[in-house]
Amino acid sequence: MVSCVFPGSFDPVTKGHMDLIQRAASLFDRVTVTVMINISKKGTLSLEDRIRLLENACSDFPNVRVDSWDGLLADYMKKKKERIVIRGVRNTPEFEHELSSACANKMLNGSVETFFIPTDPALAGVSSSAVREIFSFGGDISSFVPEKQIKEIGELLSKNQYSNK
Repeated sequence: MVSCVFPGSFDPVTKGHMDLIQRAASLFDRVTVTVMINISKKGTLSLEDRIRLLENACSDFPNVRVDSWDGLLADYMKKKKERIVIRGVRNTPEFEHELSSACANKMLNGSVETFFIPTDPALAGVSSSAVREIFSFGGDISSFVPEKQIKEIGELLSKNQYSNK
């Protein structure tokens, strides 16, 4: 069985995330989508909300499960006996950041390999931060988030007072 881990903050889950999850699910026997705590990003949605949104979004993929971790990815990979990390890249600066992270993970855990998957060009402008910004100014986020999560993501962002309206 060949498995992989797709880590991220998923704050909130986007169509870009779901595209990568779907693509990974078609390539690997098992995909673990892992909600990570990123100390350089202030989270908007609670960890529980992000997990619930992802579980709902991934419910159509029998080989995808959702997990969470609040430490180093290299340690998670060791604990879970995983070797392959999947990362999506939208542009050159993002690739450079992800490459640095992949190198650090490799130094911390020599068995970890990172596979980079280029973003679908139609989704290159989709990011969680874009969703939060668009929502905060009263914009329509339906082109950016999974259809079955539009209402709940809007409610959660409103509840977290992430709106300038």
